[in-house]
Amino acid sequence: MLPSNGDPLIAAVPAADLVRTLKQADLTVATAESLTAGLLAATIAGVPGASSVLRGGLVVYATDLKHSLAGVSEHTLTADGPVAASTAEQLAVGARTVCAADWGLGLTGVAGPEPQDGRAVGTVFLGLAGPEGTEVLRLKLSGDRWTIRMDAVRAAVCELVRSLGRRTSGNQPGGV
Repeated sequence: MLPSNGDPLIAAVPAADLVRTLKQADLTVATAESLTAGLLAATIAGVPGASSVLRGGLVVYATDLKHSLAGVSEHTLTADGPVAASTAEQLAVGARTVCAADWGLGLTGVAGPEPQDGRAVGTVFLGLAGPEGTEVLRLKLSGDRWTIRMDAVRAAVCELVRSLGRRTSGNQPGGV
């Protein structure tokens, strides 16, 4: 079932909650996306009023763009690879920095159909960079390419809502 504005992406993800929470806190967000190729930013942008909180997004599907656009170090890409916790962390920081946002979300992973660089299909790393530091989560998702990509978007939205709730409640996470 489509939401009243007809956007199927926000029907599957609590993006409206994220936009509302960011607005209430007067905060902004930006994305740097590999496996989701802009799907996260598009999902957030599907919420009416998102322009007040979404600064922008970087689609860094190619490994070299992770470095040149998002600022992931060449050392990290060589030593750890494009699908790694360290890469997701630097993607999140890069999104936050390049787009001048309060929060940055970085997503990198393997949607399939084949493993990549020794990483199994469904391996996803989510980086969150905010005013108090960064956090990286490793996700193990399953399903076809679309399902893995949408579940990665859902996880990113839900984790940022969770982090914002933790921040406003005074229970702030440590950095990675």
